[in-house]
Amino acid sequence: MLAQLQAFSNDFNFTVQVVDVDADDALLALYDELVPVLVGKKADAPEQQICHYFLDHAKLKAFFDE
Repeated sequence: MLAQLQAFSNDFNFTVQVVDVDADDALLALYDELVPVLVGKKADAPEQQICHYFLDHAKLKAFFDE
């Protein structure tokens, strides 16, 4: 998913933070069976789950277009 996500870096301005879900009990409770999961956050907005398992290009584009 990370490699596919990098392909969008020419079209959209974003940073990536890779987090070990297994190392954080709160994240493990949220995303246990959904890893890998892509979560996005925009300024002054809560985090939003975009997709999990595989990169969903349509959902990612919709997140950036919001």
